[in-house]
Amino acid sequence: MQKIIVTGATGQIGSELVLALRHEYGEKEVIAIGHSKPAVGDLTNGPFESVDVTDKIAFDKLVEKYQPDTIFHLVGILSATGEKNPDLAWNVNIGGLKNVLDIARDRGVKKVFWPSSIAAFGPTTPRNYTPQHTILEPTTIYGTTKVAGELLCQYYFHKFGLDVRSLRYPGLISYKTPPGGGTTDYAVAIYFDAIKQKSYDCFVNSDTVLPMMYMPDAVRATIELMETPSENISIRTSYNLTAMSFSVSELVASITKFIPDFTCTYHPDSRQQIADSWPNSIDDSQARADWQWQHNFDLEKMTVDMLKNIHI
Repeated sequence: MQKIIVTGATGQIGSELVLALRHEYGEKEVIAIGHSKPAVGDLTNGPFESVDVTDKIAFDKLVEKYQPDTIFHLVGILSATGEKNPDLAWNVNIGGLKNVLDIARDRGVKKVFWPSSIAAFGPTTPRNYTPQHTILEPTTIYGTTKVAGELLCQYYFHKFGLDVRSLRYPGLISYKTPPGGGTTDYAVAIYFDAIKQKSYDCFVNSDTVLPMMYMPDAVRATIELMETPSENISIRTSYNLTAMSFSVSELVASITKFIPDFTCTYHPDSRQQIADSWPNSIDDSQARADWQWQHNFDLEKMTVDMLKNIHI
């Protein structure tokens, strides 16, 4: 990777991925693209452009201007937000992706990254140790766009030879950005409320178990995937990826080790149904075989780091 564009650069993943890429490849070589939010903090230390990826002409002009060899396309409407506005979710998640793929193909971009999610799975998917190749019948518009997007990425690889790569992210946890409308947001908000007010009201049940990953692992996995030689990439839909699985009660217990008077209450809402349609645990052995993926953070190590770095 020599010249890189990152769309969705002000989001949860993008804001940290941009900084990691700039550290590795140079600040001027990584162009951060936002739309609804301005660049703040360290994002301002390199090129930043405001462009809507659903505007194909505008994004094409941007790619023509910078001539990147790699695009990380991270723009997306998340699960809970998508259920409130399915049309927006489809237009952004699929319309935006197709624009990026078309422009990458036509402008000679060498590699494209696009994030999928455990939302691609559904209630008919095996819930424990979910395999790489399995049933994909999601019940949310977000999940539907992820399945469609995976197939679209694979199509552009086989039809046009575009080197598109993808990861099915589990729930992602970070102290650097606030929750962004996802079903797994409880696993982020709980840390902030634990420090701020010693209590948290959770929107899913205590026994809800989901695959999770700490953001430093997710960023590293993304870069490692894109640095892997093409001949080692065997999955052109999206790789299963995971680090740990835990219930909300286990998460609470990890926090009370350090904040003994922390309490958690439970009032499940519509997001409980979404969480119940997703796997408990993931088999990511294909990623570990193809590009030697290894996670660094488990629940306890993540909790220590989160509590150390959150400043209210």
